[in-house]
Amino acid sequence: MTRMIAVMLLLAGQAGADTVVAARTIPAQSIIMPGDIVLNGRTVPGGIVDKEQVIGMEARVALFAGRPIRPGDIGFPAVVERNQIIPLLYQRDGLTISTEGRALGRAGPGDLIRVMNISSRSTVTARIGADGAGYVAQ
Repeated sequence: MTRMIAVMLLLAGQAGADTVVAARTIPAQSIIMPGDIVLNGRTVPGGIVDKEQVIGMEARVALFAGRPIRPGDIGFPAVVERNQIIPLLYQRDGLTISTEGRALGRAGPGDLIRVMNISSRSTVTARIGADGAGYVAQ
């Protein structure tokens, strides 16, 4: 009897979790607005279930109408464009080294991209901050 109740609770929980899908085809690099998405009434593994997680985000890939939106399909809106000159910073133990770098990709806050140090012409990996600067780790 307890197994049957557990199965019924599991099924009831899954039925209540709608998946967010694109209401229309959304091109990559577009900001997702409330009218761009709908709930499809069924659970899709790996799909986002909360509309608030999607609204205001940027489509990283083309999102096709009726297809579920997954976390890897969206990200924060880009603050750095490809070939943009950005501050490149290394900070550790009170020491800060800064120079200019050329972004080799497009990125939003928190994204890792390759950046070419303009002075040395070497390429490093940097995490992009909300301020648009590239922060280099050790």
